[in-house]
Amino acid sequence: MKNPGITAYVALGANLGDARRAVLEAMDAIHDFPATRVTRRSSLYRSAPVDATGPDYLNAVIELQTALPAPMLLDALQALERAAGRERPWRNAPRTLDLDLLRYGDGRIDSPRLTVPHPRMNERAFVLVPLAEIAPRLVAPADLAAVGDQAIARI
Repeated sequence: MKNPGITAYVALGANLGDARRAVLEAMDAIHDFPATRVTRRSSLYRSAPVDATGPDYLNAVIELQTALPAPMLLDALQALERAAGRERPWRNAPRTLDLDLLRYGDGRIDSPRLTVPHPRMNERAFVLVPLAEIAPRLVAPADLAAVGDQAIARI
């Protein structure tokens, strides 16, 4: 990819099936999106579900460079979720793969399909801790402190 385009961040998570494999394969698949390359990967983390039930999640965050417009990137992420067997029977249901577009450059998007920056990212240790690992300038210490009571561990 000659023109690196926009720097974006995507949170990955899974808590059904082979969660580790699903997250790692999704990282590779995102790297293969058109006009996109993954430039940084966080460690993998185990976290308890937030506002949900079910098994612990495996989580990570990636940084990517993409020339895809945000809606096209979202479409590609959702197609990857569907290919991994993602179902949405209810809000915060357990997932075979969950991909959230956290940031898309410095832009703000507020549409019925997409809100960027992700509206709940600062409430979730499973997003902030891996994001701080790869892009510490994007995570305020106060935000990390605010989610300090949420269980998360690097694996």
